[in-house]
Amino acid sequence: MATDPDALFDAWLAEARASEPNDSNAMTVATVGADGQPSARMVLLKGHDARGFVFYTNFESRKAGDLRAQPRAALLFHWKSLRRQVRIEGAVGPVADDEADAYFATRGRDSQLGAWASLQSQPLDARATFEARFADMEARFAGGDVPRPPHWSGFRVAAARIEFWQDRAHRLHERRLFTRRPDGGWDEGLLYP
Repeated sequence: MATDPDALFDAWLAEARASEPNDSNAMTVATVGADGQPSARMVLLKGHDARGFVFYTNFESRKAGDLRAQPRAALLFHWKSLRRQVRIEGAVGPVADDEADAYFATRGRDSQLGAWASLQSQPLDARATFEARFADMEARFAGGDVPRPPHWSGFRVAAARIEFWQDRAHRLHERRLFTRRPDGGWDEGLLYP
């Protein structure tokens, strides 16, 4: 059994990339707002290393507001074709500006323009309004690079718990739980299915 959950996660993600037909890096992000209301949505994992799991968003979105109010999150990866899932819980913080800039520069131009045009999570009166905002951004940045908007960046979830779930015959599934020790290392154990 591996004792490094980051290496195990990377191995499982590599297998998912080889077998999942769409968005093998899709994950549920669950947050809790200042009012105690939980909320979950799908986002794409854009980076993973020993520091944590990174995704990007509009910092004026509901999820960003939730994370500012309660800087903790739960992530869930579910790879149905592999009959596996990974659950992650931990504290959340913003990524560094240079990291966000570097990732933003790799996005397609339309995605970059969309980050400027979208007032994510705000009410929208009609699709045409959003399309007009997008056209305005096309004109604004015509012929030049699209910089990262000041309201757009990333969050990193620093895992305190990582659970690997593997389907087994007769519902005798395997659950491996890694919990972070105060010294930064990991303790590993099994859970009943």
